[in-house]
Order: sequence, then C-alpha cells, then structure tokens
Amino acid sequence: MNFEIKYLKGDATSPSDTGNKIIVHVCNDIGGWGKGFVMAISKKWKEPEKAYREWFSKKDNFQLGEVQFVKVETDLWIANLIGQHKINEDENNDPPIRYDAIENGLNKVSDFAKSINASIHMPRIGCGLAGGKWDKMEPIIKRTLLEKENPVTVYDF
Repeated sequence: MNFEIKYLKGDATSPSDTGNKIIVHVCNDIGGWGKGFVMAISKKWKEPEKAYREWFSKKDNFQLGEVQFVKVETDLWIANLIGQHKINEDENNDPPIRYDAIENGLNKVSDFAKSINASIHMPRIGCGLAGGKWDKMEPIIKRTLLEKENPVTVYDF
C-alpha cells in the first residue's frame, strides 16, 4: 500500500479520523511554551503544557530529538517533539529548526503510533516560528512515517 500525506483545511487540534490519534507538534529545547501552535493545544487541553514544563524542569532526557507523549483523551495523544534549538536565529542566521532532531523524533512517533495503532496528525510542523521549510520537512515525514506505513494528515488552518 502506498501511503501519501493527506492534506486538509482545518484545525489540527480536531483530527478527523476515528480510532487512536497522535497530534505532533514541535517544541523548543529551552522550556518555552507560549507562541504558535502550542496556544491552540493549551486552549483545548492543559496537560501537554504542564507535562512539557515538568519534563523541562526535571531535565530528564529533555533534549533535541526526544518526544513526550501526553494522553489528553481516551483515543488522543499529543506528541511534544523537541525539534527547535532556542527560539531565535543563531549567530549564523540559521533558524531554530533542527531537521535531524525532527527526523529522530518522528521515528519515535512512528514506533509509538505502531504500538497503539494510531493515525498521525499535525500542522505544517517546524514551518512557523521554528523557521523551517516545508520542502525540507515533507521528505522527512515521508521517510520516518509514510515509508513505515503510518497514516499522516497535515492541516492548513
């Protein structure tokens, strides 16, 4: 079976599928939560921000490429994927996005999705405040998720 990204207009915090679902989004590695897609998450559920802040304060494996899965409904998890270094461009004018970290994180998302038989949902991750480019992100999603036969839906608000 050939898996393709399904693109929908809509809200990534309201996934359209039935069954288990994972919403993936990109977090930074400095414990900041307060701008971008996380605001939509926090408006619906308090647990993902609380869990992220606790993870950051404990520093327990809190690093680029790691993922925290937070169950927010009986069939829905939020994947806090650390794929952004700090929040501003660095001294070389590179954006905060770290594609290798996102690739590592999405491999973990794939494994978790397989273990709970879940579909994967996301906005255009890493392409907002993190400064990433979708033409670089899409091939990573194909390698990490689609080639491993995970159904993926990307939402444009």
